[in-house]
Amino acid sequence: MTREDVSTQLDQTATSSESARRADAAARLREFVRANGERFQIAEQLVSLIAPGSFAADQYRALRHNLERLRRESGLQVLAVTSPGPGDGKSVTALNVAGALAQSPHAQILIVDADLRRPTVAEYLGLGSQRSPGLVEAILDPQYTLQRVVRRLEGFNLSVLPAGTPQSTPYELLNSRRLEGLLSEARRLYDFVLIDTPPLVPFPDCRLLGRWADGFVLIVGANKTPRKLLAQALNLLDPAKLIGVVLNGEDRPLSSHYGYYYDTHARDRHAGWWRRVWNARHSQGPQHLR
Repeated sequence: MTREDVSTQLDQTATSSESARRADAAARLREFVRANGERFQIAEQLVSLIAPGSFAADQYRALRHNLERLRRESGLQVLAVTSPGPGDGKSVTALNVAGALAQSPHAQILIVDADLRRPTVAEYLGLGSQRSPGLVEAILDPQYTLQRVVRRLEGFNLSVLPAGTPQSTPYELLNSRRLEGLLSEARRLYDFVLIDTPPLVPFPDCRLLGRWADGFVLIVGANKTPRKLLAQALNLLDPAKLIGVVLNGEDRPLSSHYGYYYDTHARDRHAGWWRRVWNARHSQGPQHLR
């Protein structure tokens, strides 16, 4: 083996060791301890929780600013987060917005996993391994009160209502008066209630939940969501309740985590405002609409 070979091998070993060290450090950053001593890891995508000082977390704080203003000006409190189809990042966005809102020390924030077909909120928060009652059980059995099924994430000022047992046909559950009562109680107890809903186009579930939401934020996958699917989704939503469109996964300069269009006065404008947004995205690049 030549000196050059030895040097190359040492460099590769050093690089590998450094990569392993960074991966281990990142894992420790995401690892937390519950009150009972059990360790859990939060998904690395949840930057509002594990990296609140990052550029990506700042983007979610921008959304927080708009939502807090809407809360003051129009009483918006229960917010549904949805997407035209699966895989657009709605759950990650909902959790990061909830985390940004929870950074206010006196705020009471609840995130509800109402995607009963494919729930992911508990998994992202490292709660997936725990078999515990959630929204499904609270709807089916009144003995499960809201306080009993909500999980508190100490250290993050965030409360979570997991989905509970996944359901293949959740229509009747989401159409129940019991769910209406649970969300009404949550409205009384929390400053913001964020509902992670199922995708809008494939299932009617999200439209059922919309009856009890003050507004919708629609998550669109950059370079992923077909325009026809987006048009279908927007036609299914009540224009008066559509408060913003988030463009998730934008890879243009100055938007390393995501870019977004957000119209906080959409309810007061012509219902076709989103068409101007979608066309502007292709011609002008990322921008904020006011």
